[in-house]
Amino acid sequence: QMQLLESGGGLVQAGGSLRLSCAASGRSFSIYSMHWYRQAPGKEREFVAAIRPTGSTTRHADSVKGRFTISRDNAKSSAYLQMNSLKPEDTAIYYCAAAYGITLSISDITYWGQGTQVTVSS
Repeated sequence: QMQLLESGGGLVQAGGSLRLSCAASGRSFSIYSMHWYRQAPGKEREFVAAIRPTGSTTRHADSVKGRFTISRDNAKSSAYLQMNSLKPEDTAIYYCAAAYGITLSISDITYWGQGTQVTVSS
């Protein structure tokens, strides 16, 4: 088992920045591709960003490309999501997730965190 704990969410004005953190414990963090998904009220959970175990490859959803950046620190068993130029439509619960390989499919995710709320006011 691996436990994932997100932090760093909050309320921010449009145009502002937040940095989400995901701390992992339990199983070996460095073998998993780490992901961020988000779910807005009344909408399905959607892919935001992912990073391979070594950090050599990242992928970002078109809706956040150029504004959000995923990173990881295997020595700290942590993943991060730097969010800049936030928009009201970025308001959602953000979830950290782990999988074998980068995936855009929720069904392929092995571990989920509990989520952290991000609210962007206009």
